[in-house]
Amino acid sequence: MLMSHLHATFRSLADVDLPLDRMVEAANRIFAESTLAGQYATLVVGRASRDGSVEFVSAGHLPLLHLGNVEARSEGATGVPLGMFGTSVFPIHRLSLDLGETLLIYTDGMTEARNSAGEEYGLHRVKKAATLSRSATPDSLISGCLSDLRNFTAGTKQTDDLTLLAIRRAA
Repeated sequence: MLMSHLHATFRSLADVDLPLDRMVEAANRIFAESTLAGQYATLVVGRASRDGSVEFVSAGHLPLLHLGNVEARSEGATGVPLGMFGTSVFPIHRLSLDLGETLLIYTDGMTEARNSAGEEYGLHRVKKAATLSRSATPDSLISGCLSDLRNFTAGTKQTDDLTLLAIRRAA
């Protein structure tokens, strides 16, 4: 229900064409006023242009991975999760993707997945798996990351939802 509420909020705000920071701040106020105390959501909202410029707001979400042609860099959260404080500010982070570079966004269903020994997959494994497939197409990058995760968890039960999104500058 919370995700449906957030989805509808962002769909209505997107039509107003606000800057990302103001859009997320408005969504945060609406979300904080319409949910119970202790209910919050992490998310990433962004815009990518054909010239490779990307702007995003990360409300308490896990770091995005900028898979560059030379190195992989983590791009951390720019604000707290939505709904924690009704008056939170969410600064915009800007970066540039060169040709062939990719942004990878993933949920904690990946980082918190555990193997049979109880170890978490963790951020370092996400970065390692993504770096190995950095030059692959987005589909192949995601497949490679999921394959590495399956090998790590080796039959343990998935306990959380899992989402990966890869955005690559192709031209």
